Amino acid sequence: MKLAVFDFDSTLMDGETIDFLAEPLGLKEKVAVITERAMRGELDFFESLTTRVQLLEGLSVESVDTICRNLPFMPGAKETIEKLKEYGYKVVVFSGGFRNATGYAKDILGFDADFSNILHSRDGRLTGLVGGDMMFDFSKGDMLLRLQALLGVGAEDTLVVGDGANDRSMFSHAGTRVAFCAKEILKKEANVIIEKKDLRQILAHVS
Repeated sequence: MKLAVFDFDSTLMDGETIDFLAEPLGLKEKVAVITERAMRGELDFFESLTTRVQLLEGLSVESVDTICRNLPFMPGAKETIEKLKEYGYKVVVFSGGFRNATGYAKDILGFDADFSNILHSRDGRLTGLVGGDMMFDFSKGDMLLRLQALLGVGAEDTLVVGDGANDRSMFSHAGTRVAFCAKEILKKEANVIIEKKDLRQILAHVS
C-alpha cells in the first residue's frame, strides 16, 4: 500500500474556503490578508485560524453549506486522485479548513478520508468557535505519523501535496514532497515543485 495526502485549500480546491465564507459578511479582504500571512508562515496557525473564525460569527449554517458545495476544484483534481488510486494509493485529505467543505468534496473527488476542522454552531448560526483535527502548525505531521503507523506505510511510500506553511510538518515524514503553486516557505521543504494550476502534473513524479 501507498499513501497520498493532499492539503485541500489552494491545493485540491482553487482558493481558501474561509475567504469564501467571509465574503457574504463583507469581510473577505480582511480575512484573506490573515490567511495569506498564515500560509507564508508569518502567523501562528492556531491563532490565525481562531481569529478568522471569530469573524464568521452569525453566518448561517445554510450559507456555509451552500458556499462549500460550490467551491471551485483545482484543474485535474478528480483525474489525479483516480489515477493515484489505480496505482494503489490510499488518498487522504488533511485540511486546516472545514468539514463542511472536505466532506462534500470527498464524494465528488473520490478521496478515501478527510481530516479537518468543525465550525461550531448554535440555532443554525456560527458561534465563532472552531475545533477539530487540524488546528495547529504541527497537526498534519502528527496525523500523518499516526496514519502511517495504522496503515503500515513508510515515508518512502508516502506522497504529500500542499501549498502553505501549515503543510511543512507533514513534509518531514514523506518521500515525495510536492509544493503545489506554493509559498516560498514550503518550496524549501519540497523535492517536487509545480507552478502550474494542474494537479495532473504530479503524476509524472509517481508510479
